[in-house]
Amino acid sequence: MRRVLLPQHISDQAAPPGAAIRDLRGLSMGTSWSVRLLESAMPGRAGSADLQQGLQQQLDLVVAQMSHWNDESDLGRFNRAGPGSWHSLPAAFCEVLGFAMHVSQASGGAYDPCAGALVNLWGFGPRHRYDEPGFLPPKDDSVALLLAQGQRRRLELDLPARRARQPGGLQLDLSAIAKGYGVDRLARYLDSQGIHHYLVEVGGELRGAGSKPDGQPWWVMLEQVDGAADSADHAQHPAEMLLALHGLSVATSGDYRRFFKDGTVRFSHTIDPRNGMPIANQLASVTVVHEQCMAADAWSTALTVLGVEAGMVLAEEQGLAVRFLQRDGHGYHETLSSHMLAMLDE
Repeated sequence: MRRVLLPQHISDQAAPPGAAIRDLRGLSMGTSWSVRLLESAMPGRAGSADLQQGLQQQLDLVVAQMSHWNDESDLGRFNRAGPGSWHSLPAAFCEVLGFAMHVSQASGGAYDPCAGALVNLWGFGPRHRYDEPGFLPPKDDSVALLLAQGQRRRLELDLPARRARQPGGLQLDLSAIAKGYGVDRLARYLDSQGIHHYLVEVGGELRGAGSKPDGQPWWVMLEQVDGAADSADHAQHPAEMLLALHGLSVATSGDYRRFFKDGTVRFSHTIDPRNGMPIANQLASVTVVHEQCMAADAWSTALTVLGVEAGMVLAEEQGLAVRFLQRDGHGYHETLSSHMLAMLDE
């Protein structure tokens, strides 16, 4: 049995007559991107090569400004900067960092773009990775030291002036929001080119607008837990959910994507910045549906760290459409926020 999720607001803009679907794709942010769009025979419309280049440039900009894998990105230079130095931020970088700090404050620090040093310590950064020979989980005293240092290394962000102060040693990491922002940039670019019917995807995060030539919305399946990577792979899953991605974005955070084991202990790539440890709350995945993919991306991470009970409280406070999928010993237990329940077509 499949369940269907429908948007609360539907545009009356019909697909252009005789339009055909065009597929474009490429690589960025260590993953792939794809765009499905409706192509009509309108004069002056950009050709495939021009669109491909324009879309790639949007993601190249995100990498150049916000990649923590690239030492020469704006973020990389900020992370290496000396104590007490102020830095002008490009507009996109400032927009993303500002929203990330908003989510950090609203979630009580469950999501923190300033926790890059902790992510690196646990082997999920660009160097000394968990999947490299000789890696060992950090000792408790190393984690405690970084937490104490983080209390002293506070980011000062001046949004009106688009600048930030490096207190010394602070490591920004926007990996939990940059892909979603990349999706939003691709959507904005398509809109600027007069293309209003499309499905955009970057590394599994999605955003859709308009409809397909037959008038149907862009249907996508909410991500299921990867059984091959999960200890409960033979357990019962909730019924699949099909989402009409019309004027909406969807992002999923899951602890089954990246993790390592030390003996029988499993360490998730999602770190709780409040205690410096990988999460251990039995949450398998959190899916957020939102108009902005950047928001869906960041909130899904914050809610994953908080867990079902505290996460649901925050989801309701923020008016978020969320699905929590939690291991319960026999399979997976699903919990939906009221805004997600309102989307169910029953």
